Amino acid sequence: MSNASADTQRWALGVEYDGSGFVGWQRQKDGPSVQAAVEEALGFVAGHGVDLHCAGRTDAGVHAVGQVIHFDTMAVREERNWLLGANARLPESVALLWARPVSRSFHARFSAQARRYRYVIANQAVRPAIQAGGLSWWRYPLDAQRMHDAAQWLVGRHDFASLRAAACQAKSSVKTIHSISVSRQGRHVVLDVHANAFLHHMVRNIAGVLIPIGQGKRGAAWVREVLESRDRRASGITAPAGGLYLVGVDYDPVFGLPQAAQQPVWPIVPARPGPDGLLAFGGS
Repeated sequence: MSNASADTQRWALGVEYDGSGFVGWQRQKDGPSVQAAVEEALGFVAGHGVDLHCAGRTDAGVHAVGQVIHFDTMAVREERNWLLGANARLPESVALLWARPVSRSFHARFSAQARRYRYVIANQAVRPAIQAGGLSWWRYPLDAQRMHDAAQWLVGRHDFASLRAAACQAKSSVKTIHSISVSRQGRHVVLDVHANAFLHHMVRNIAGVLIPIGQGKRGAAWVREVLESRDRRASGITAPAGGLYLVGVDYDPVFGLPQAAQQPVWPIVPARPGPDGLLAFGGS
């Protein structure tokens, strides 16, 4: 039900999911999607089919702890009914976090003022086994401060054509990054980006530019060169999907939605240099 009428209520919901086993958020013919799983669960509770709209479509293997969706329904249910009923029918890798009735002026995508993504790299000598599907991996030492300093070239309103996927369908590649940071948290290098909107693969391509800078293979000014080229071929790799999380969406407070506070968290383990100069973790 995509067209609301006078006898329908619009509901907004927060969703988290491990994207490892899905072809992405959007319904696909070639595999399971998060959208299809949530629509089936909510449709069961509503007693009719529902048509979901999301704040941001995530690709195959990408995760979310702060996705926001909405749908319209004639069914009369309490907030807890939507949560308990739908979560009982969802796979373990998907959960609804909250539900709120909203006005029909709200739209999960078009009412969003900004979005926040986090990209997490396991920076260690050997590939991780625990939480491997929720991390990217880079075996060579990375200087997080160097990456952070270089990333500041991206803050502001720019044409990010060199950092979008070839298949990106956005009409304009001009976006505004409000803030970007890179920090080390034990064995993990964490990239946080807050922007008004994102292009297809934009965060993963930013990570692909910052990684060789952190490794010392490129200078910080390379970010500016890539940005000014407006050419994807002048950029770096597209970093793997597994390290990417949609962590929050900003809306006008008038809608009364919960503020995203949850971040993906990993155990903090001190790093120590191994005998070959690569980073190793744990032990004495």
